[in-house]
Amino acid sequence: MTPLSAAQQIDFFRAIPWCAAHLASPSLVINESVSHRSKRRDLDRLISRTLNRPDGIPAYIIFYDAPSPSSPTPPSSAASTPSPLSAPLDSSRSTSAQNNQPTAANEQPRPFINQVSALVALGPGLNGWEGICHGGMVVTLLDEVMGQLLAANRSEGLLPADVPSMTAYLNTRFERPVRTDTALSSSGGQQKNDSATTVVLVEARLRRHEGRKYWLEADVRGSEGEVLARAEALFVMLKAKL
Repeated sequence: MTPLSAAQQIDFFRAIPWCAAHLASPSLVINESVSHRSKRRDLDRLISRTLNRPDGIPAYIIFYDAPSPSSPTPPSSAASTPSPLSAPLDSSRSTSAQNNQPTAANEQPRPFINQVSALVALGPGLNGWEGICHGGMVVTLLDEVMGQLLAANRSEGLLPADVPSMTAYLNTRFERPVRTDTALSSSGGQQKNDSATTVVLVEARLRRHEGRKYWLEADVRGSEGEVLARAEALFVMLKAKL
């Protein structure tokens, strides 16, 4: 079956009221996750090929507030809620250092994208127990969307486009079962939706940055905003291309 286009996926989520509410702001950048798009054979095959099917992850979009070139970087998460998985981290950092981009003396540094969100449709092919997403796939979702935060900054020119990042560690806490059973037709229509949590919201936030190291946190949420799983991770930018 031909994968859904980016427009079909966005339309699918906009047809679900609680998802549409998250996509309502006109300042959002909304698109299919770059890892979900078909591309060359050796890159992101798990997400773009193996799982990009009606009973896997047929729809997966990323959205975030468009960075403004004239706005200062907002104070990073000094006032945000500390992760329950670890002690609070020092979130102070300079914009020019975190962006790894030189700025002219009279140029306002562009703000780093500190948070991205994703809407993900989960099909029964991801099951462990019947109707429940396998725990390893939940970890994959958390890792994937945290990686998309760095990908969004690459796409906006705020990180080097040709230097990949790798997960150094990822700690996960499972709070509630993540349910599945969504299936989509090739036209983008919903064939089956037995539970509101067959579509989940995944939010990733940057908490700290030092040199090539990026500490992030993420959570998976259901339609009522309930936390289903959460994680913290360290991503490291490689010194060179793979």
